[in-house]
Amino acid sequence: MEFMGYVRPDGKAGARNLTAVIPSVTCANDVAQAICRQVQGTVAYLHHQGCCQLPPDLERVTDTLISIGKSPNVANVLVVSLGCEGTDYERMVKEISETGKRVEIIRIQALGGVSKSIQAGTDLARRLVIEASGLQRTSCGISQVIMSIKCGASDTTSGIASNCVIGYVADRLVDLGATVVFGETTEFIGGEHLLARRAVTTEVGNQILKIVEQMETRAKSLGCDMRKGQPTPGNIEGGLSSIEEKSLGAIMKSGSRPIQGVLDYPQAITTEKGLWIKDTPGREPEILTGMACTGAQVMMFSTGRGAPQGFPSMPVIKICGNPNTYARMEEDMDINAGLILTGDKTIEQVGEESIQKMLKVLSGEMTKNEAIQYFSAIDIHTLGPVI
Repeated sequence: MEFMGYVRPDGKAGARNLTAVIPSVTCANDVAQAICRQVQGTVAYLHHQGCCQLPPDLERVTDTLISIGKSPNVANVLVVSLGCEGTDYERMVKEISETGKRVEIIRIQALGGVSKSIQAGTDLARRLVIEASGLQRTSCGISQVIMSIKCGASDTTSGIASNCVIGYVADRLVDLGATVVFGETTEFIGGEHLLARRAVTTEVGNQILKIVEQMETRAKSLGCDMRKGQPTPGNIEGGLSSIEEKSLGAIMKSGSRPIQGVLDYPQAITTEKGLWIKDTPGREPEILTGMACTGAQVMMFSTGRGAPQGFPSMPVIKICGNPNTYARMEEDMDINAGLILTGDKTIEQVGEESIQKMLKVLSGEMTKNEAIQYFSAIDIHTLGPVI
């Protein structure tokens, strides 16, 4: 089983060939966005972090932006710095460059302001895009795939249809030597013991239990429980009664294979294969960023009520478990897993269909959210206050 990808200098295989324009701080977002409006083939990562935060969060943001820049779906990088931010933009340039990618930087204050920076950034981005455009796709093995998985806007159909499909795909990929990463720590609550049983070591099992406890403690620190936040009002309207019920459905998408370890939010997969957990929240803007940090070339996203958004450089394949939602939102959903509930297809049939769709997307076919460019609402998950 193979796909046609872009082989990077570090040996990783990309499904896309984009020039990443990465603002090192929220203050540089508008310059990054203006550059991308001018230059086709670029993507911007517009976030709200990078200054007036505690040192651990500034390091976390820096590490996250570095991991995004290292993504195999990115050919080269333009860093947009203000010049006085708290993130380490020089380390960003250095560490992304170590992958063999070309990395350029502009500094808004040093260049003399916004208009001059947009001009300089546009010129650099144009050169980077032209340079990347000469690269050709080559045959890549399935073992080079890193697939991330998520569920969002869930209802009762998610846990019995679309999550089951993704679980089937996850098992197949792991068996073929690929890598699968799942997260949403909040949605392990009540089912964390089931995940811990699948850990390859006692230490990994204890780490799974630890991240769930930390997530619960963080919520309780505000003097309330998670209700109204998790499950969401939409989850409840869709028939999910509790966080435990939501969790039991959510973990179905991880399949049944052993869990190799737990990744911190900014962390990338290195050489290890198999099934991994990433410690993330459940909300789309933050978890999609965290999953892109892993080096995932693609995401499979289960939904019941209909979640249409994606990510700038990581194609997101939407698998819809609710046949009524699919009928209403067909222009946003890629796979109709609702056919399982109507009796027209089995989990295995939709699973195989989803694998074939994934191979096409890895080889260049657009997902529906990519085609309409619905992928700008991203952010970085931080732990402390803005100060």
